[in-house]
Order: sequence, then structure tokens, then C-alpha cells
Amino acid sequence: MANNIGYIISEITPLSDKDCFYIADRRKTEFTYPLHHHTEYELNYIENASGVKRIVGDSVEIIGNYELTLIAGEELEHVWEQYQCQSNNIREITIQFSPNLFSGNLINKNQFDSIRRMFEKAKKGISFPMEAIMKVYPLLDTLSSEQEGFYAVIKFFSILYELSLFDDVHALASSSFANIDDSSDSRRVQKICEYVNTHYKNNIHLEDLANLVGMTPESLSRFFKIRSGKTISEYIIDIRLGYAARLLADTTNSVAEICYDCGFNNLSNFNRTFKKKKGCTPKEFRENFRKTKVII
Repeated sequence: MANNIGYIISEITPLSDKDCFYIADRRKTEFTYPLHHHTEYELNYIENASGVKRIVGDSVEIIGNYELTLIAGEELEHVWEQYQCQSNNIREITIQFSPNLFSGNLINKNQFDSIRRMFEKAKKGISFPMEAIMKVYPLLDTLSSEQEGFYAVIKFFSILYELSLFDDVHALASSSFANIDDSSDSRRVQKICEYVNTHYKNNIHLEDLANLVGMTPESLSRFFKIRSGKTISEYIIDIRLGYAARLLADTTNSVAEICYDCGFNNLSNFNRTFKKKKGCTPKEFRENFRKTKVII
């Protein structure tokens, strides 16, 4: 991993077991999301962003005006950084979908051979040539506005199929980097992260985490800061906010209910923290989500 990256977050996407895919089609002036990974596969299209730095595993490249990548590695960290990009009118279309969308016998059918091979390549992350981008652009451009969910899924499958026919894709991360680091330090961090993800609704005490990994609270605080680039408290807040964003997108629960369901014990503090981290209030986030994002 590139040493200049501060920390890695495990992203919680607003995708339920009953959804086929999640799409966000948005205009933006800059890239601010940190290095992250998630279990979902991700197809990411970026337009008018020449000079942006793309990091996928140990691959670091500067992109041009058009970019289309597919990432299918569960633990493969990735990020797009502003770097030298001067554009203030960037378009980004992000499609995330569960690997289980093609589970069972479907992916093993003859008609899906090329898609299955593409997913195997995408475990290291792949970028597509301009010819492939132009081929699927008409489908990508209109996918989020498709009114019928069934036809949106068919259109998405068509995008994946058309892309799978291109052999001249560019592999990003190296094979060795795509493997999970199983060192003792990594296992300690993983234990803490798993505990927080399981108990985020409850009060989480530093002493309990320290006992979990056999360290003193003081040593754990220093260790986690060095390894992740942020304090344990900051990490816990990020995880709680991730789940809160998911509930704001997926449910009609009130902001107060979501606040307490996600481990916050003060509504004012929740609103203030959410706005500081996300750039908008929970209410605004819900409204914006409904305007710009579609879950099929």
C-alpha cells in the first residue's frame, strides 16, 4: 500500500439483501472520500477529471478525462484523489452490487462466461479502454433515470456483458498486493474493527478493546493511531455515521431514532458530527439521497 495514505475505512454501502444494485450519478467539484474498501463490487465511471490520482492497491496512476474501472476485490483498497485536477464540473457514476447477485448457477451458465472471467480479473481492479467506455456510455448515461426497475437490471447486465467482451483491459493492483496481510499487527486491527462493527450500537470502552487484543489502553491508543492514522474514537464515530447514512437511505425512521440506534446518545451532537463529516445535516442527506441516487 502507498505509504502516504493515512487510513483505510471499511465502507458501509446503502445496499440491502433485496437490492440488485446501487447507483449514484452526481456532479462534484472535488474528490474528498478517503481510502476505503468494501465487500461489494464497484463499477466507477468518471468524466472531466483529468489530473485526478487513482490509487487501487499498489497501483498509482493519473487519469485522463474519461475513466471506467471495475473493482471486485473485497479487501482491495482504492481511492480517487484530487491531486492536479482543476475541473469544477466532474461527473461520477458509481454502481455497487453484491457478488451474490451472480451467485449460484447463473454465473456458471455459458452465456456468462465472459462476465465471470472479467470478475476474476477485477479482483485486482481493472480499467477499460476508451473504446469500451464509448460502447457502454449510452447505457451508463441513462441508467439512473430508468423508471422500471426490471429494465434497469437488464440494462446493467448489458453494460457488464459489453465490457466483458474487451480483452485489452488494464490490470491495476499487483497479485501479491491483492492478498490479505495476515501479520500480527493486521490481525489486531482487524479484531478491533470487527468488534466495533458488531457493537457500534452500544457503549464501547477503550479498556474492553485493549483486553480484546492483549494490550494496555495507552499502548492500544498509540498503536491504533499509528496503524490507522486516526484515533479509536474517530474510527468508532465513522462506523456509526456509516450505519446512520445507511438507515437514512433505507428507512423512514426519524433522525432521532437513527441517532440512538447507531450508538449516539445525544441528538444535537449527532447532527453536529454528521454535518461536520458529511457536509450536510442528516435531514439534508436523506433528501439529497432521494434526489440523486437510485437503488434497484
